Amino acid sequence: MISTPTPGDENRPYRIQSVERAVAILGAFSADEPELGVSELAERVGFHRSTVHRFLVNLEAAGLVERNPRGGRYRLGLRLFELGGLVLRQMNLWDEALPFLETLVRESGETGQLAVLDNGEAVYIERVEARRALRLPSATGRGYPVHATSHGKLLLAHQPADVVSEIIRERTLKAFTPSTLVDEDALEQELALIRERGYALDDEEYEVGVRCIGAPIFDHTGFAIAAIGIGGPSARITEARIDELATLVMHAAKGLSRRMGAEQAGAFVHPQFRVRTTSPSSTPSARMAAAASVGT
Repeated sequence: MISTPTPGDENRPYRIQSVERAVAILGAFSADEPELGVSELAERVGFHRSTVHRFLVNLEAAGLVERNPRGGRYRLGLRLFELGGLVLRQMNLWDEALPFLETLVRESGETGQLAVLDNGEAVYIERVEARRALRLPSATGRGYPVHATSHGKLLLAHQPADVVSEIIRERTLKAFTPSTLVDEDALEQELALIRERGYALDDEEYEVGVRCIGAPIFDHTGFAIAAIGIGGPSARITEARIDELATLVMHAAKGLSRRMGAEQAGAFVHPQFRVRTTSPSSTPSARMAAAASVGT
């Protein structure tokens, strides 16, 4: 049935009450409470118990919920998982990231960058230029050392220890400026700090006079698939502005992670593989492939 229009809500005539109720029932399930009985659902959504039961019968027939044969409680059905997979497969990191990069550039006044880990390097796959006189050199499509860049250190910080050791052994810790971290123990401490505070800083470590800030992008599995951030002259990205700019970067990373499905990670990923960890079986090349087109 079509619900009666409410003054001040111009879209109300097009809203179907039964659909809204079905959505409310589905939304009552959570990672903390994946199974609920009819009475519990009725209490949470504020509908009569018999009404909830009628909806559950239809939702179950559609595969959107299923009943646990042991206790008779309901849980979300596999049909929702299938539909969610379709959404994830149509998401493209480049398309989703662009609005966040543009917002970062507008709010910070610095160049926005997007990078993934591939073959032991931080490869910048997208950038949005700042409208300033001093800009960063072009970097799109080029690989940069992971130990000397913000995005590289950020991506390295979310790799398993054996992958980090392998990358360091193959790529070595070459000095690019006096500030580059060339000691493995010092780098490990830096990676731990990055995981703790949620962002990485390139403090003139790759190029003198340039500072960059990056934060992680997590996908629907809880893995860090990319890094987003900004970079610019240290004369503009001063030490006094780092906290302010890092907050902007982390906010953008959180929003983009949400678009990539990160908020759903905790619902079905084993705790040891949740946010801030990376699958031991993942390789850098596999992560870039996943970043390029999530779900394909």
